[in-house]
Amino acid sequence: MSSKIWVIKTTLPESMNDEEVASFSHALIEAGAACIQHHKVTSTYKWEDEMKSESEWSIQIKVSKHSKQAVADFLAESHPYDVPQVIMKKWEASEDYLNWVID
Repeated sequence: MSSKIWVIKTTLPESMNDEEVASFSHALIEAGAACIQHHKVTSTYKWEDEMKSESEWSIQIKVSKHSKQAVADFLAESHPYDVPQVIMKKWEASEDYLNWVID
């Protein structure tokens, strides 16, 4: 049997060093996240009518349904970008993992 968890994705500027990303991740956990994964990616996008391609940190945040809004609120208040990527989706998870996320 499986159940649903929420995964929130965002990005952070490459200019943040490992310690800053870790500190931001710790703050997300304090806000209610269960687990954060991060790695560098290259993002290509249009901003203010200009095409951009930049390295960023990709952040994947696992949360329970109960904690989803608190983590989204933290991102809205604390994210360094003017318009941060905040994408939320429900995912199937094993019962044991779901219980860990909820706890």
